[in-house]
Amino acid sequence: MMLLNLNLIYMKKIALLLAFFAIGLQVLVAQTKEISGKVTSADDGSTLPGVSVSVKGTTLGTITDMEGAFRLKVPQDVKTLVFTFVGMATQEVAVGSQTTFNVKMLSDNIAVDEVVVTALGISREKKALGYAVQDVKGDEITRAKETNVVNSLQGRISGAQITNSSGAVGASARIILRGVNSLDGNNQPLFVVDGIPLANSSFGGTSNEGVNRGSGVQDINPDNIESISVLKGPNAAALYGSRASNGVIVITTKTGKGNKGIGVEVSNSTTFENPLRLPDYQNQYGQGSAGKFEYVDGAGGGVNDGTDESWGPKLDVGLMIPQFNSPVNNGVREATPWISHPNNVKDFFKTGVTATTSVALVGSSDKTNFRVSLTNLDQTGMMENTQLKKNTFTFNGSSQLTDKLEFTSSGSYVSTDSPNLPGYGYDPDNVMQQFNWFGRQVDISALKNYRNADGSWYNWNTNYHNNPYSTLYENLNTNKRDRFFGNATAKYQFTDWLSAFVRTGVDYYSNMNTNRRAKHMQEFPNGYYMEEVDLYKENNTDFLVSANKRFDEFELGLSVGGNSMNYSRTWNFVEAPELAVDGVYNVKNSLVPQVADNYRWKKHINSLYFSGQLGYKSMLYVDFSGRNDWSSALPADHNSFFYPSVQLSGVLTEMIEADPSLLSFGKLRLSWAKVGADTDPFKLLPTVGFGDGWNAGTKLLNQFVPNELPNAGLKPQFVTSFEVGGDFRFFRDRVKLDVTYYNSSATNQIISVPISASSGYGTKVTNAGQIDNSGIELLLGGSILKSKTGLNWDVTINWSKNQNEVVELAEGIDQYELSGGSYWSLKVMAIPGQKYGSLFGYDFERAPDGQIIYRNGLPAQGDLKVLGNYTPDWIGGINNEFNYKGVNLNFLIDTRMGGEMYSMTSTWGRYAGVLEETVIGREGGIVGDGVKEVVDASGAVTYVKNDVAANAENFNKAAYVSDVAYSSVYDASYIKLREFKLGYTFNKIGNTPIKDVNISLVGRNLAILWTKVPHVDPEGAFSNSNVQGLEFGQIPSARSLGFSVSFKL
Repeated sequence: MMLLNLNLIYMKKIALLLAFFAIGLQVLVAQTKEISGKVTSADDGSTLPGVSVSVKGTTLGTITDMEGAFRLKVPQDVKTLVFTFVGMATQEVAVGSQTTFNVKMLSDNIAVDEVVVTALGISREKKALGYAVQDVKGDEITRAKETNVVNSLQGRISGAQITNSSGAVGASARIILRGVNSLDGNNQPLFVVDGIPLANSSFGGTSNEGVNRGSGVQDINPDNIESISVLKGPNAAALYGSRASNGVIVITTKTGKGNKGIGVEVSNSTTFENPLRLPDYQNQYGQGSAGKFEYVDGAGGGVNDGTDESWGPKLDVGLMIPQFNSPVNNGVREATPWISHPNNVKDFFKTGVTATTSVALVGSSDKTNFRVSLTNLDQTGMMENTQLKKNTFTFNGSSQLTDKLEFTSSGSYVSTDSPNLPGYGYDPDNVMQQFNWFGRQVDISALKNYRNADGSWYNWNTNYHNNPYSTLYENLNTNKRDRFFGNATAKYQFTDWLSAFVRTGVDYYSNMNTNRRAKHMQEFPNGYYMEEVDLYKENNTDFLVSANKRFDEFELGLSVGGNSMNYSRTWNFVEAPELAVDGVYNVKNSLVPQVADNYRWKKHINSLYFSGQLGYKSMLYVDFSGRNDWSSALPADHNSFFYPSVQLSGVLTEMIEADPSLLSFGKLRLSWAKVGADTDPFKLLPTVGFGDGWNAGTKLLNQFVPNELPNAGLKPQFVTSFEVGGDFRFFRDRVKLDVTYYNSSATNQIISVPISASSGYGTKVTNAGQIDNSGIELLLGGSILKSKTGLNWDVTINWSKNQNEVVELAEGIDQYELSGGSYWSLKVMAIPGQKYGSLFGYDFERAPDGQIIYRNGLPAQGDLKVLGNYTPDWIGGINNEFNYKGVNLNFLIDTRMGGEMYSMTSTWGRYAGVLEETVIGREGGIVGDGVKEVVDASGAVTYVKNDVAANAENFNKAAYVSDVAYSSVYDASYIKLREFKLGYTFNKIGNTPIKDVNISLVGRNLAILWTKVPHVDPEGAFSNSNVQGLEFGQIPSARSLGFSVSFKL
């Protein structure tokens, strides 16, 4: 009975609890309601998947599905829903008693950059960032159909110095953000594709040849880019580690997200390239010296026929003179008309063609999306027998395996084949260098058949030059590169506020070069053949755990992660220094012992890092981060280095009430960061190398110690940076202004400095040197015109000025020659107290008042001094875009102001008498502008105006010579019409499945609007190395004009 009573008591209690639970459940249900709806674009009515739908002031929210639909339980008293989507204006909708919503979102040109990709691939609201980030969309990258992604950024990024080294096929480009940080190391930013670092090695050749085989970043296909975020300084890039001290270019590739079902994207572009600028040649005097010339053998057997200068007889006055292409009868070369060929250099070039075809298959469902593309690039150069072929296969996909687990993967395989690339620099295999001496009477068409009947070379001059056509068809420089880079990521969403991912990625390439040189040519009269193979592999594996939570008015984010980086590189080289049999290009066909060499590098870095964000009322944000690296390239005592960063930003328009018709958004930001960097392998301990040797036909293995003394006490170098800036938008976002001031200091640099020969070494590795940079960046954009008729005009202006100073070098070192920066008496130097990149060479001798001193009518050589500096005073760009009912017109103007350059074309073109200025004084002589010395009986020197006329040939050879660089140093400023596009887009073609069709006329590098540099494009003086400001007969930059077509199915 007692047990029964207890059971009844318990049953009553349980029933009472269930009643209370039911009542509570009814109350809870009564306090919430379900709302649903659909989100579409106000522009074209298309549904918008992935739109964030949230209850204002809470953490409640969801996203729209593939059909743009959403469903969400919300409190009964909810007042406002907030809809946000990249590229659309944020929209707030009052709820009231309504439960079904059809929301049409408006596109917003300003809102499109509200969300940017930052370090480690994390997307952040731009207003929350405490540092400057500039992003570029994919359609801007491909607008003018530039095949090199770096070149496509020219004129678009404030603070970015971008140079294209030449107009040759496959030529590399260089980008520097906010000035140089390293005295003699890498100064380019780190490139990251879908979260994985990409090696940007320069694929050059050996010291025996000069060939521009491009750089690693050229393996990125612009057609596959969704967006690029430029993290300009250490403040933005600190989490990427030691390689990010020069900034980071974060590239996000296209996916299949947003596509309805399965689709196809097709694009084709064909552009035609011609030289943008060639030197202005004189056409009044031909080959020879002292007004005399007569050809016998081109090697000095005739009258001045061995000379390659144009100080010979006057042209086009009826003279008959034997020439290289004159007929020979009975062993006697006949005299033929001595006439000019004004276009003999221009006619050497042909129209280059670049054809790019891309096909992509894209698809998406509610849980999976993918994009697979194939791109073919076929490029023939402006010079005969130069070409490049590239095929790129790219995939990108993701799948929501469970409600919490997502898997993504992307990758690219790139195959590049260049059967021949032209030479460059002051080298016999650079035909542009030859044209600085090319006789003005030479008929270029006569040289196309470059062999005589007996197989010997047919040429206009055999003393100094090869026939330009034999150079391009017989002296080949090949390149074949296969590359794969990609990643796989698994992300797990533990809760709505806690997630983690693990990612692994690889970058691998095999790069093979060959050079062949035919017999009986300049530089290698006995022929030559070389093969080299460069194998590179880098693996990055990282993880990141992230927590993001909202607590009433506060937002808190915290991430903790780590990275393991391993890279290895192997370089193998073998050559036949002389050929036994002409025309057989194999290392076994070596007349003398072969030469072989190889190197192997390995490096490992382990890292741990963290970052945190604290936000208050969406108006005040504090970010902090820290990273610690352990590098195998540094000694055990110093291989661990930590670098932190902190940022603060405040949204003024959230703090105060502002009239949006005047100030629609305002933000101030402040940040500080310190980033460490290590060095290359083999800088710590002495190593032993192996050399080739032979004795009486017996192979010997020689050992040698390298000329550089290692340093077991090396420490990491650091870049410390501070920046402050603001982001403002006016007149309801019609005008935007972003301004940044920054300064940075790169200290404790790892460099190689000269030491006493008594040590047994020539140089030693040490920590020394400091470079400071400070500057201002401005980005101003606005919608100048937005008419009801559909005519819109948008303008974006970027401007930046960087102040650079070499503060100090190593103790006892007052100047530092940059690696590879010595050409004759001219050197590119780092000198304390001056900007990095000083041009150091001989000036003319000067009187006390600065005038040039002449002796016997010729300018006298003076002292070594700083002649200029290649760093610009400021750079900028203006982009204009007009849209009217499907018609789009865009043009970009790019400018560089200040800085100096040296032109070898000017030096040797004047020395050789081929440039138009050398006509002056040929009849009556030249009286130089300056003074001459007068010495009285007591030996006192006075100066009077020079009145002595000098022969024009002698004058130019004294004023324009390698020993006096001053005469060919120019202001390197220019203004260019960098890009142009005129296109029309229509949504659909009748009842066919073809849609989003765009047809465009495109152009790039179209005109030099202004420059002070004669004869050449000043951009040709700026290569892909630290040695800048030297123009050595670079292949002319290319003017590109063509068309493009794209559509979807």
